[in-house]
Amino acid sequence: MSKIRVVVADDQNISRGFFEMYVRASADYELVAGLRTAQAALDYVKDHEVDLLILDVMMQDGIDGLSAAEKIKKDHPEIKIILTTSASETTWEQKAKDAGIDSFWYKEYDDHGLMDIMERTVKGESVYPDQAPEVSFGKITRADLTDRELEIIRELTASKTNEEIADRLQISVNTVKRHIQNIMEKTGFESRLDLAMSAKSIGLVVSDVERIGKDS
Repeated sequence: MSKIRVVVADDQNISRGFFEMYVRASADYELVAGLRTAQAALDYVKDHEVDLLILDVMMQDGIDGLSAAEKIKKDHPEIKIILTTSASETTWEQKAKDAGIDSFWYKEYDDHGLMDIMERTVKGESVYPDQAPEVSFGKITRADLTDRELEIIRELTASKTNEEIADRLQISVNTVKRHIQNIMEKTGFESRLDLAMSAKSIGLVVSDVERIGKDS
């Protein structure tokens, strides 16, 4: 029986090395490429046979992993794809599902091991987390924030003004101010800058501006 051909694409050396180690450790898998960019993965699958692609969402150079996965799935539906991330941004899950991406794995927060996700994905199962990652944020956890509050924080990490946030979310500026004040009281942060910087540093949320390099 031939081995399952695996490509790993991650711009972080430690993460990529971790994934490559797991692949090499199994007699059922063959690591055919370890790549540093999503664009390299896009180019590789055009000319090589690949069974499974493990692809990080956030990439520093060029196209992001989510956008690349969508393109690859459209052109090569037979390739199984596992999207991975060290952030706790949950909106990517639905975007991945909508794009037909097979599985989604949080590096830091998922109870399932990578090998388990790989085996289930290769067998045809679509594996997504059962619940949002549990992340401490100030005096609370991610679960203590509403979806609207997470949307507000996401826009704050992109350095948006209250007016810009209001326009983007189709709410009033006063409503934006009230949400920010409530979030600060919940979390204990003393300024919106501290709030935004902390959220960004731990990957609590990630704006589309940061993921794809432009507003969408």
